[in-house]
Amino acid sequence: MNSLLSRALELQHAAHELMYLGMDGEPIYSDTFCRLNKELLVKSDSLFSSQSSNIEEEANLCLALLMGYNATIYDYGDKGQKKQAVLDRIYNILEKLPDSLLKVRLLTYTYGEVYDESMLQQVHAIMTQWGNSTLSSEQIDIIEVLKNIEENPYPCHYID
Repeated sequence: MNSLLSRALELQHAAHELMYLGMDGEPIYSDTFCRLNKELLVKSDSLFSSQSSNIEEEANLCLALLMGYNATIYDYGDKGQKKQAVLDRIYNILEKLPDSLLKVRLLTYTYGEVYDESMLQQVHAIMTQWGNSTLSSEQIDIIEVLKNIEENPYPCHYID
């Protein structure tokens, strides 16, 4: 497997683990939580300047960076700018990316950042194509992520 792709997939996995830390009922220890956050930010920053000419590899890289920056609590003051740069890269590749699980994942996490209704419509259109076939664990996971984002739109919506 390509080194850049393997690093991007590793970052996606680490970000997912941090986002769902403790959801399995295991206790969360502050030193572990802080260490994982720091490691995730370092991994994200180390991949930030990387780019790929392969559209799917670039999509995986952008997804990893967006997930990584969203999962970590740390910020050296430039995380917002880096997330915006990643979002700009995502907008440049979305139209070129074929309908796939990868595109659904990229659209879902981007929608969770910008709440662009056209992205939500694209996600649902692709998911509809999945039909009644047996869904993979990855498809089930992203459906749950999207459901969570749709049901909990904070900070996009204000609470009175």
